[in-house]
Amino acid sequence: MADRGRPTRAGWAVVLLLVVALVAAPVSTGRGLADAPRVLVLTRTEGFRHASIPQARRALVTIGAQAGLRVTLTSDVRRFTPEGLRPFRAVVFALTTGDVLDPPAQTALRRFVERGGGFAGIHSAADTESGWPFYGRLLGARFRAHPPVQAAVVEVIDRSHPSTAHLPRRWERTDEWYAFAEGPDRAVHVLARLDERSYSPGEASMGGGHPIAWCQRVGRGRSWYTAGGHTVAAYAEPDFREHLAGGLRYATGQAAAGCS
Repeated sequence: MADRGRPTRAGWAVVLLLVVALVAAPVSTGRGLADAPRVLVLTRTEGFRHASIPQARRALVTIGAQAGLRVTLTSDVRRFTPEGLRPFRAVVFALTTGDVLDPPAQTALRRFVERGGGFAGIHSAADTESGWPFYGRLLGARFRAHPPVQAAVVEVIDRSHPSTAHLPRRWERTDEWYAFAEGPDRAVHVLARLDERSYSPGEASMGGGHPIAWCQRVGRGRSWYTAGGHTVAAYAEPDFREHLAGGLRYATGQAAAGCS
Protein backbone atom coordinates (compact mmCIF):
# COMPACT_ATOMS: atom_id res chain seq x y z
CA MET A 1 0.00 0.00 0.00
CA ALA A 2 1.45 3.41 -1.00
CA ASP A 3 2.34 5.97 1.67
CA ARG A 4 -0.22 8.82 1.20
CA GLY A 5 2.13 11.31 2.90
CA ARG A 6 4.88 11.02 0.30
CA PRO A 7 4.64 12.14 -3.37
CA THR A 8 4.82 9.41 -5.98
CA ARG A 9 7.36 9.44 -8.77
CA ALA A 10 4.69 10.90 -11.06
CA GLY A 11 3.94 13.55 -8.46
CA TRP A 12 7.57 14.64 -8.29
CA ALA A 13 7.61 14.92 -12.07
CA VAL A 14 4.62 17.29 -11.98
CA VAL A 15 6.31 19.43 -9.31
CA LEU A 16 9.51 19.57 -11.37
CA LEU A 17 7.59 20.68 -14.47
CA LEU A 18 5.87 23.46 -12.51
CA VAL A 19 9.22 24.73 -11.18
CA VAL A 20 10.74 24.76 -14.68
CA ALA A 21 7.71 26.63 -16.03
CA LEU A 22 7.96 29.28 -13.33
CA VAL A 23 11.67 29.80 -13.92
CA ALA A 24 11.23 30.06 -17.69
CA ALA A 25 8.23 32.42 -17.55
CA PRO A 26 8.99 36.05 -18.49
CA VAL A 27 9.04 38.53 -15.65
CA SER A 28 6.28 41.12 -15.91
CA THR A 29 7.51 44.72 -15.92
CA GLY A 30 4.13 46.38 -16.24
CA ARG A 31 2.98 47.86 -19.52
CA GLY A 32 5.26 46.92 -22.40
CA LEU A 33 6.60 49.41 -24.90
CA ALA A 34 4.37 48.02 -27.63
CA ASP A 35 1.47 50.17 -26.42
CA ALA A 36 3.56 52.98 -24.88
CA PRO A 37 3.28 56.61 -26.09
CA ARG A 38 5.44 57.03 -29.17
CA VAL A 39 8.10 59.67 -29.83
CA LEU A 40 9.66 60.46 -33.22
CA VAL A 41 13.26 61.69 -33.01
CA LEU A 42 14.63 63.51 -36.08
CA THR A 43 18.43 63.85 -36.41
CA ARG A 44 18.61 65.12 -40.01
CA THR A 45 21.24 67.76 -40.75
CA GLU A 46 21.62 70.14 -43.69
CA GLY A 47 24.51 72.04 -42.13
CA PHE A 48 26.99 71.30 -39.36
CA ARG A 49 26.73 67.70 -38.14
CA HIS A 50 27.52 67.05 -34.49
CA ALA A 51 29.84 64.19 -33.59
CA SER A 52 27.53 63.46 -30.65
CA ILE A 53 24.54 62.44 -32.80
CA PRO A 54 25.14 58.66 -32.38
CA GLN A 55 25.36 59.08 -28.60
CA ALA A 56 22.24 61.25 -28.58
CA ARG A 57 20.29 58.67 -30.58
CA ARG A 58 21.27 55.79 -28.29
CA ALA A 59 20.63 57.83 -25.16
CA LEU A 60 17.16 58.94 -26.27
CA VAL A 61 16.10 55.36 -26.99
CA THR A 62 17.25 54.27 -23.52
CA ILE A 63 15.87 57.32 -21.75
CA GLY A 64 12.56 56.94 -23.53
CA ALA A 65 12.23 53.27 -22.59
CA GLN A 66 12.99 54.08 -18.95
CA ALA A 67 10.28 56.76 -19.06
CA GLY A 68 7.77 54.35 -20.60
CA LEU A 69 8.07 55.81 -24.10
CA ARG A 70 8.66 54.10 -27.43
CA VAL A 71 11.25 56.09 -29.39
CA THR A 72 11.56 55.91 -33.18
CA LEU A 73 14.72 57.36 -34.74
CA THR A 74 14.72 58.85 -38.23
CA SER A 75 16.49 61.18 -40.61
CA ASP A 76 13.77 60.71 -43.24
CA VAL A 77 11.48 63.73 -43.48
CA ARG A 78 9.03 61.73 -45.58
CA ARG A 79 7.58 60.66 -42.23
CA PHE A 80 6.38 64.24 -41.77
CA THR A 81 2.89 63.88 -43.18
CA PRO A 82 -0.42 63.95 -41.27
CA GLU A 83 -0.62 60.16 -41.53
CA GLY A 84 3.05 59.67 -40.67
CA LEU A 85 2.88 61.79 -37.51
CA ARG A 86 -0.48 60.48 -36.31
CA PRO A 87 0.94 57.55 -34.25
CA PHE A 88 3.27 59.82 -32.28
CA ARG A 89 2.68 61.77 -29.10
CA ALA A 90 5.70 64.07 -29.62
CA VAL A 91 8.41 64.97 -32.13
CA VAL A 92 12.01 65.68 -31.10
CA PHE A 93 14.52 67.64 -33.17
CA ALA A 94 17.82 66.34 -31.79
CA LEU A 95 20.94 68.14 -33.04
CA THR A 96 19.25 69.04 -36.33
CA THR A 97 20.74 71.84 -38.44
CA GLY A 98 19.69 73.77 -41.52
CA ASP A 99 16.43 73.59 -43.44
CA VAL A 100 15.42 69.98 -42.94
CA LEU A 101 11.69 70.13 -43.85
CA ASP A 102 10.03 70.88 -47.17
CA PRO A 103 6.78 72.90 -47.19
CA PRO A 104 4.39 69.88 -46.91
CA ALA A 105 6.43 68.54 -43.99
CA GLN A 106 6.34 71.96 -42.33
CA THR A 107 2.55 72.06 -42.66
CA ALA A 108 2.27 68.56 -41.16
CA LEU A 109 4.43 69.46 -38.15
CA ARG A 110 2.57 72.70 -37.54
CA ARG A 111 -0.82 71.00 -37.57
CA PHE A 112 0.52 68.19 -35.38
CA VAL A 113 1.57 70.64 -32.65
CA GLU A 114 -1.35 73.04 -32.90
CA ARG A 115 -3.77 70.13 -32.55
CA GLY A 116 -2.15 68.84 -29.36
CA GLY A 117 1.11 67.11 -30.25
CA GLY A 118 4.33 67.76 -28.37
CA PHE A 119 7.68 69.08 -29.54
CA ALA A 120 11.15 69.00 -27.98
CA GLY A 121 14.33 70.59 -29.31
CA ILE A 122 17.88 69.72 -28.30
CA HIS A 123 20.87 72.04 -28.80
CA SER A 124 21.18 72.89 -32.51
CA ALA A 125 17.45 72.50 -33.03
CA ALA A 126 17.80 76.27 -32.52
CA ASP A 127 19.96 76.40 -35.67
CA THR A 128 17.26 74.77 -37.80
CA GLU A 129 14.57 76.04 -40.20
CA SER A 130 15.84 79.62 -40.10
CA GLY A 131 13.41 80.80 -42.77
CA TRP A 132 10.24 79.36 -41.26
CA PRO A 133 8.55 81.85 -38.89
CA PHE A 134 6.32 79.27 -37.18
CA TYR A 135 9.34 77.19 -36.22
CA GLY A 136 10.91 80.21 -34.56
CA ARG A 137 7.80 80.57 -32.41
CA LEU A 138 7.62 76.83 -31.78
CA LEU A 139 11.20 76.63 -30.55
CA GLY A 140 11.16 80.00 -28.81
CA ALA A 141 14.46 81.47 -30.05
CA ARG A 142 17.09 81.20 -32.77
CA PHE A 143 20.80 80.49 -32.36
CA ARG A 144 23.19 83.42 -32.77
CA ALA A 145 26.67 82.49 -31.45
CA HIS A 146 28.62 80.39 -28.97
CA PRO A 147 32.04 80.55 -27.28
CA PRO A 148 34.39 77.52 -27.06
CA VAL A 149 33.22 74.52 -25.05
CA GLN A 150 33.82 75.21 -21.36
CA ALA A 151 32.40 74.78 -17.88
CA ALA A 152 29.64 77.16 -16.74
CA VAL A 153 27.00 77.42 -14.05
CA VAL A 154 23.37 76.94 -14.97
CA GLU A 155 20.97 78.68 -12.60
CA VAL A 156 17.82 76.57 -12.27
CA ILE A 157 14.81 78.89 -12.07
CA ASP A 158 11.93 76.39 -12.01
CA ARG A 159 12.57 73.36 -9.81
CA SER A 160 9.06 71.96 -10.23
CA HIS A 161 9.21 71.15 -13.94
CA PRO A 162 9.96 67.46 -14.63
CA SER A 163 13.10 68.39 -16.58
CA THR A 164 14.63 70.50 -13.80
CA ALA A 165 13.09 69.25 -10.55
CA HIS A 166 16.05 66.94 -9.87
CA LEU A 167 18.70 69.62 -10.38
CA PRO A 168 20.50 71.78 -7.81
CA ARG A 169 19.85 75.51 -7.92
CA ARG A 170 23.33 76.02 -9.38
CA TRP A 171 24.20 73.27 -11.84
CA GLU A 172 27.81 73.27 -13.06
CA ARG A 173 28.57 71.38 -16.26
CA THR A 174 30.57 71.61 -19.47
CA ASP A 175 28.94 72.23 -22.85
CA GLU A 176 28.82 74.56 -25.84
CA TRP A 177 26.77 77.46 -24.54
CA TYR A 178 24.42 79.03 -27.05
CA ALA A 179 23.34 82.65 -27.22
CA PHE A 180 20.21 83.58 -29.13
CA ALA A 181 19.30 86.29 -31.58
CA GLU A 182 16.53 87.46 -29.28
CA GLY A 183 15.84 86.39 -25.74
CA PRO A 184 12.74 84.17 -25.53
CA ASP A 185 11.78 85.43 -22.06
CA ARG A 186 8.53 87.16 -22.97
CA ALA A 187 7.09 84.28 -24.97
CA VAL A 188 8.17 81.23 -22.96
CA HIS A 189 8.46 79.94 -19.42
CA VAL A 190 12.18 79.94 -18.56
CA LEU A 191 13.36 76.87 -16.67
CA ALA A 192 17.08 77.64 -16.41
CA ARG A 193 19.53 80.35 -17.41
CA LEU A 194 23.30 80.77 -17.59
CA ASP A 195 25.31 82.68 -15.05
CA GLU A 196 27.44 84.66 -17.51
CA ARG A 197 29.91 85.47 -14.73
CA SER A 198 30.83 81.78 -14.53
CA TYR A 199 32.35 81.50 -18.02
CA SER A 200 33.67 83.63 -20.90
CA PRO A 201 30.75 84.28 -23.24
CA GLY A 202 32.51 86.85 -25.44
CA GLU A 203 30.24 87.68 -28.40
CA ALA A 204 27.75 85.15 -27.06
CA SER A 205 26.89 87.34 -24.11
CA MET A 206 23.22 88.17 -23.70
CA GLY A 207 23.82 90.85 -21.10
CA GLY A 208 23.15 88.74 -18.03
CA GLY A 209 19.65 87.46 -18.76
CA HIS A 210 20.58 84.29 -20.62
CA PRO A 211 17.85 81.60 -20.84
CA ILE A 212 19.21 78.13 -21.64
CA ALA A 213 16.14 75.87 -21.19
CA TRP A 214 12.44 76.65 -21.38
CA CYS A 215 8.95 75.42 -22.18
CA GLN A 216 5.72 76.84 -23.58
CA ARG A 217 2.29 75.99 -24.95
CA VAL A 218 1.81 76.30 -28.70
CA GLY A 219 -1.80 75.98 -29.81
CA ARG A 220 -3.02 72.90 -27.96
CA GLY A 221 0.47 71.43 -28.01
CA ARG A 222 3.55 71.61 -25.79
CA SER A 223 7.10 72.71 -26.64
CA TRP A 224 10.30 72.17 -24.62
CA TYR A 225 13.87 73.16 -25.45
CA THR A 226 17.32 72.74 -23.96
CA ALA A 227 20.45 74.30 -25.43
CA GLY A 228 22.66 71.61 -23.87
CA GLY A 229 23.84 68.51 -25.66
CA HIS A 230 26.73 69.51 -27.92
CA THR A 231 29.34 67.17 -26.47
CA VAL A 232 29.59 63.39 -26.65
CA ALA A 233 30.06 63.32 -22.87
CA ALA A 234 26.75 65.10 -22.24
CA TYR A 235 24.75 61.97 -23.09
CA ALA A 236 26.49 59.97 -20.37
CA GLU A 237 25.78 62.55 -17.64
CA PRO A 238 23.04 61.28 -15.28
CA ASP A 239 21.69 64.77 -14.56
CA PHE A 240 21.58 65.73 -18.24
CA ARG A 241 19.92 62.44 -19.15
CA GLU A 242 17.28 63.05 -16.49
CA HIS A 243 16.89 66.59 -17.87
CA LEU A 244 16.12 65.08 -21.28
CA ALA A 245 13.78 62.50 -19.77
CA GLY A 246 11.77 65.22 -18.07
CA GLY A 247 11.57 67.16 -21.33
CA LEU A 248 10.22 64.09 -23.11
CA ARG A 249 7.70 63.45 -20.36
CA TYR A 250 6.44 67.03 -20.64
CA ALA A 251 6.36 67.03 -24.45
CA THR A 252 4.37 63.79 -24.54
CA GLY A 253 1.93 64.99 -21.88
CA GLN A 254 2.98 62.33 -19.38
CA ALA A 255 3.87 65.05 -16.87
CA ALA A 256 2.01 68.31 -16.37
CA ALA A 257 3.83 71.59 -15.84
CA GLY A 258 3.03 75.27 -15.70
CA CYS A 259 4.46 76.44 -19.01
CA SER A 260 1.87 78.97 -20.13
